[in-house]
Amino acid sequence: MTSPLPSFPAASVLDLAPVVPVVVLDDAADAVPLARALVAGGLPAIEVTLRTPAAPAAIRAIAAEVPEAVVGAGTVITPEQVAACTADGARFLVSPGWTEALLEAMRGSGVPFLPGVSTASEVVALLERGVREMKFFPAQAAGGTAYLRSLAGPLPQARFCPTGGIGPQTAPEYLALPNVGCVGGSWMVPAEAVTARDWERIEELARGAAGLRSSGGSGA
Repeated sequence: MTSPLPSFPAASVLDLAPVVPVVVLDDAADAVPLARALVAGGLPAIEVTLRTPAAPAAIRAIAAEVPEAVVGAGTVITPEQVAACTADGARFLVSPGWTEALLEAMRGSGVPFLPGVSTASEVVALLERGVREMKFFPAQAAGGTAYLRSLAGPLPQARFCPTGGIGPQTAPEYLALPNVGCVGGSWMVPAEAVTARDWERIEELARGAAGLRSSGGSGA
C-alpha cells in the first residue's frame, strides 16, 4: 500500500471495514444498485474482479455514480490492466499474485494496492520492497488462520487481507489475528441474489458482514 485513499477517513483499504466484498458481475447495469446496497449495509470498499467482460464498465459506473463507495479492481494480473483500471476510476488494486513488472505498475498507479501472497518467501520479498499490506490468497487452501498466525511472529510488520474460501463462520477467526486487517469474501453477494436483483437481501447480508468484529484482534 503506497498511497492514502483520497477523501476517505481511513488511510488503508484494510481499515475501511472488516470485510471487502469480492464482486463478479455479468451485467454492468447491476453495478450501481449493488454498490449502493453494499454501502448501505456498511461495506464501502468493493472489489470488482476482472473475471467478466462487464467489469471495466461496472467499475466506471460505481466510480461515477456511487461516490460514497471505494471501488477497486480485483484479479489484476498485468501492467496493462493496472493502467486501464485506474483510468476507469478504481481506487485500489488487488492481485492474486505478483511479479516485478506487475508490482512496478501498481507502485506507479498512484492508488493503494494489495499484491497476493501465499508463502513466507513472497511476504519477505515484498517487505524488502517496502510493501507491508498484502492479500493472502487462496486463504483457506494456503493454510488458513494457522498459517497466518505462524507468520505473525517472525513477520509482524506484514498485514493481510485473506481471501479465498472464507465465509461468515470463519471470518471472525481471521479477524481475531493481529496481522489481519480485513477479509475478502463473496457470501454477501450470492449469485442468485444478484441475478434476481434482490438488493434488499444483499444489503442485509452486507450489514451482517459489516458487524463482524473479532474478540481479540486489532485489525478489524
